[in-house]
Amino acid sequence: MPTPRQRHTSTSGGGGGGRRAASGSAMLPPVVVLVFLFVVAPSLFFVVRNDGRAHAHVHVASDRKGKNGNQEAAAMKNLKSILPKEVFDAITASQQESGTLSVDFFRNHASPSWKTDDLVTEKSMDVNDNAKAENSLLEHSVPTNRSPKDPDEHQVDKAAKVARRKLREKRREKRAMDLVHKDDEARIKLENAAIERSKAVDSAVLGKYSIWRKENENENSDSTVRLMRDQIIMARVYSTLAKSKNKNDLYQKLQTRIRESQRAVGEANADADLHHSAPEKIRAMGQVLSKAREELYDCTAITQRIRAMLQSADEQVRSLKKQSTFLSQLAAKTIPNSIHCLSMRLTIDYYILPLEERKFPRSENLENPNLYHYALFSDNVLAASVVVNSTIMNAKEPEKHVFHLVTDKLNFGAMNMWFLLNPPGKATIHVENVDEFKWLNSSYCPVLRQLESAAMKEYYFKADRPTTLSAGSSNLKYRNPKYLSMLNHLRFYLPEVYPKLDKILFLDDDIVVQKDLTGLWDVDLNGKVNGAVETCGESFHRFDKYLNFSNPHIARNFDPNACGWAYGMNIFDLREWKKKDITGIYHKWQNMNEDRVLWKLGTLPPGLLTFYKLTHPLDKSWHVLGLGYNPSIDRSEIDNAAVVHYNGNMKPWLELAMTKYRPYWTKYIKYDHPYIRGCNLSE
Repeated sequence: MPTPRQRHTSTSGGGGGGRRAASGSAMLPPVVVLVFLFVVAPSLFFVVRNDGRAHAHVHVASDRKGKNGNQEAAAMKNLKSILPKEVFDAITASQQESGTLSVDFFRNHASPSWKTDDLVTEKSMDVNDNAKAENSLLEHSVPTNRSPKDPDEHQVDKAAKVARRKLREKRREKRAMDLVHKDDEARIKLENAAIERSKAVDSAVLGKYSIWRKENENENSDSTVRLMRDQIIMARVYSTLAKSKNKNDLYQKLQTRIRESQRAVGEANADADLHHSAPEKIRAMGQVLSKAREELYDCTAITQRIRAMLQSADEQVRSLKKQSTFLSQLAAKTIPNSIHCLSMRLTIDYYILPLEERKFPRSENLENPNLYHYALFSDNVLAASVVVNSTIMNAKEPEKHVFHLVTDKLNFGAMNMWFLLNPPGKATIHVENVDEFKWLNSSYCPVLRQLESAAMKEYYFKADRPTTLSAGSSNLKYRNPKYLSMLNHLRFYLPEVYPKLDKILFLDDDIVVQKDLTGLWDVDLNGKVNGAVETCGESFHRFDKYLNFSNPHIARNFDPNACGWAYGMNIFDLREWKKKDITGIYHKWQNMNEDRVLWKLGTLPPGLLTFYKLTHPLDKSWHVLGLGYNPSIDRSEIDNAAVVHYNGNMKPWLELAMTKYRPYWTKYIKYDHPYIRGCNLSE
């Protein structure tokens, strides 16, 4: 019976189907997992991504909120139709528990392995965290079910935009301020570096040689003068070449231009001194020189000619230097008219005085060894007055100072008259005439005997005088009249002139006293005779500079490297002088130098020999030398010196004196004095 059989079959088939269904139900979880991993998870990712974008757009434009909500509902409906009920329920439960899934959710709840703290600075993290916190706060403060027409949501969105905009503006301002600050720091560093570099630049010459200078800003501009002189030199070179090559026309043109340029330049040292026609002369000379260059240029010939001109100029410089030396020495040994006038007027008035009015007071002090005695030998009234005045004005006890002046018979009356009219306060002064020292004669004094010899007269007064200045400069220094005067050699006879004194301070007439000198009498000379300031340096002012060490007498007895010392301010112990017979030693060496083979004329070389190993060195602050020849003496040395010395040719009473040193001397002269004013003496 087929029907029941079929029914049974179907029944049993149904039972088998039920078992398969049960079996399929048991196999459902693995299939769900596979479907979730390979189908649902990617779809879910894109849906969540779109949903995150939709949430982000909620903060950007309020009119898109409804559309995004519709998309979210559509996506959930699609997922419900695709996913099994269990998976969809799990997703829905998760969403309800943690909120809508979005990219911002993962940003705010990032895994520790995703953080990159060291890639940003601490300040930027703070700003970003604040911005994120505000954004998150705004997101969570907005309800999930939003409507594009809700005015509250629109206001919240607008406030978020304003907040973010303010944060961006603050960050931009902060970055701008940081950049400006860095620029300021860099600029300040560059300025400071430039200032430091500028300190090392010698700006003394920049004004004249800087390529950026304007000619009219330089008062001493001489570029045009130098250009014209250079043109003249080249014109002379080309004129010589033109003449040698018989180009007479060009030679005449060059000579004409040379004369015109020389007249235009004249003695100008600056462009402002040039004649107004100088620019025309420059152009005309330039045209002629260009033509000469085209026709005559020969490098070898021009070089030879310029070398010859250079040698000729060098010879002229040497000749002019000799003439300058001669003239300066000639000026040094002359007496200015004003001082000569002063001496003559004083002399006339002195001899008009009655005899009883020619005596100085306090003559009892002249031989008192307990007082401070000075020896001054001079034929210059004005210079002697400065020495006495400066000493007294700086003395602590002027009444204890005694001045012994010795002059020649020509100035004896003037010297007496000046100090009778201008006594040195409470100090004592006495004037003597060297020609009245009868014991000082040729039989006793070798210098006087030598001056009377025919050889010496020939040396000083020979008839065949040189006819040129340069030839006459030879040994002119030693032909100075002071070397013929016994006033210059009287320093070697101090015990004979002042037999009652124990110590005496010798002063030259070209010095100025600036401090009290009584401390020199307290200096212990350690048995030496002469106290003086040494003048030697590493290689100058030593014995070999003054003495002829090729002579065996000098070479055997003296050290060529022995240090020299200076006359001008010397403290002499006359008791030791007498014991050691200093005058006899001087006579010995002076007799040996009759033919001037040991030294040239003068008093320093015989002084070095006479007082060899008998001179005590004084502190250099006692005596500063060189104001008559050295323009670079330190000002502090002069101001701190007890005595300043104008040794050299530039004496302070001459016109060739150095201007910056002259005030030390002139401040001790009373220019309003009737005699000085009457002889036109001025500062």
